Amino acid sequence: MNDHSPSAARAATPDLRATVSRQFDLAAARIPSLKSGLIDFLRYPKRTISLCFPVEMNDGSVRTFHGYRVVHNTAKGPGKGGMRYHPDVTMDEVIALATLMTWKCALIDVPFGGAKGGVICDTKALDESELRRITRRFIHELGDNIGPYTDVPAPDMYTNEQTMAWVYDTYAQEHPGRNNLPVVTGKPIDMGGSLGRSDATGLGTCFAAERLVMLGGVPGLPSLQGARVAVQGFGNVANAGARSFQAAGARIVAVSDSQGGIYCEDGLDLDAVAAFKREHGTVVGLPNTQSLTNEDLLATDCDVLVPAAMAGQIHEGNADAIRARLVVEGANGPVTPAGDALLAARGVVVLPDILANAGGVCVSYYEWVQNNENEQWDLEDVNRKMKRKMERAVDTVLARQRRLDRSPDVAEANDLRMAAIVVAVERIADITLKRGIWP
Repeated sequence: MNDHSPSAARAATPDLRATVSRQFDLAAARIPSLKSGLIDFLRYPKRTISLCFPVEMNDGSVRTFHGYRVVHNTAKGPGKGGMRYHPDVTMDEVIALATLMTWKCALIDVPFGGAKGGVICDTKALDESELRRITRRFIHELGDNIGPYTDVPAPDMYTNEQTMAWVYDTYAQEHPGRNNLPVVTGKPIDMGGSLGRSDATGLGTCFAAERLVMLGGVPGLPSLQGARVAVQGFGNVANAGARSFQAAGARIVAVSDSQGGIYCEDGLDLDAVAAFKREHGTVVGLPNTQSLTNEDLLATDCDVLVPAAMAGQIHEGNADAIRARLVVEGANGPVTPAGDALLAARGVVVLPDILANAGGVCVSYYEWVQNNENEQWDLEDVNRKMKRKMERAVDTVLARQRRLDRSPDVAEANDLRMAAIVVAVERIADITLKRGIWP
C-alpha cells in the first residue's frame, strides 16, 4: 500500500471502541458499589502512544509508518497485549482491544493489565527484511514504554514468533546486562518461548466450550461429541481451534480464509486442508468439498460456530441467519452488540471473546513466568494448567450469569458476555480500591 497514514485506516469496520465502552457501562450499572469516580478511571486508558517513524525500503525509498501502543490498566500488573500489523489499525481500535485485555486478564486471573499495539502496514506487500526493519524501529521508538515489568507485547494479527524474536533482540540490544527474555511472549521455543503458546488461543476456545457444554450452558447441546463445528478462519487460532474441537469428538464441517471457505458434511480432513492451503495459498478448491463465501459459512447448518477471523462478522444484517446453538468468539469482537441482541432473542448462546480466547494470554503468562525463573515446562504441564484456568473462568462466569438473571434491576440481557465483564470489572475495581490513590 502507498498510504501508511492514520487517515487511510479510518474505515476500520465496526466502532469497536464504542462497543467496548457500552459494554463497560452496562456492566458498571450492575455493580451498585462502583462510584462514579472509579467508573471514569476504569473507562479510560492509562497511557496512549502514537508514533510515526521512517523506514528504508528495499528499493531505497524511505516511508513513514504510524504505530500505536496503549496501556489501559495496570492494577493487576504490567500491561499485556498483542502487536498487530494491518492496514486498518487505528488508535480507537487499539484502545478498545487494550480495554478488552484488561478484562480478559482479570477474568482468567493472571497478574497482568491490559495493553495493545499496532502498526499501520500491509504485511502482504512487504518482504521479511522490510518487516524486520519496521519492527525494530517501532520497538526502538517505544523505548522504555515497554519492558518485562512495564508492558509486555505478544503476537497478534499478522505478527508471529519471528516478529517477537525481533522485538526481543531489539530491546535486549538496548538494555544489555539483564534478563530481557520476559519483555515479550510468543517467542520461538529456542529463544525462551513456551511450549504450547502457538496453539494456546485455539486450544483454549475448545476447553472453554467443552466446559460450558458439560455444565449445561448450551440448551440442546449435551456434548461436543459428534457436534458439527464451522470455523471462520484457518489461521493459527482457527487451525488450532478446529483441531482441538476435532480431538474432543466434534466434526469440522467448514473452514475458511480471506478468499472464501469450504464445506463437507462428512467432516473435513484438516491435514489435507492445511496441505492444500500451503500449496495453493487458500483452502478454496480442495477436492471433494463445496466452496462457499465467508458470509455463507456463518450461516452453515452446524451446532457450534467459531468466528476466528475479524471483528464485526455477525451483525444485525446476518444474525438471524446463524443456525448454530453456540457461537464461540475465537476472534476479538466478532459479534456486534446488535448481533448479540438478535442471537440472544433466538436463544443462541455466545461464549464471549474475553473468555473464549483467553488461552493465549494465559500461556503468555506461563511463558513470562518461565523466563523469569529460567525454566521450561513440559507441554502437558502447560496445557493442564491452562485448561484448569479456562474451566475455572467458565465456572465463575456461568455462576455470575445465573445471579444476574435473578436480578430485576437492569432491563438488558444478562448473557455470558455481560457476566464475564461484570466479574472482570469487579476484580479490577476491588484491586484498585485496595491499592488506593498515590500520592
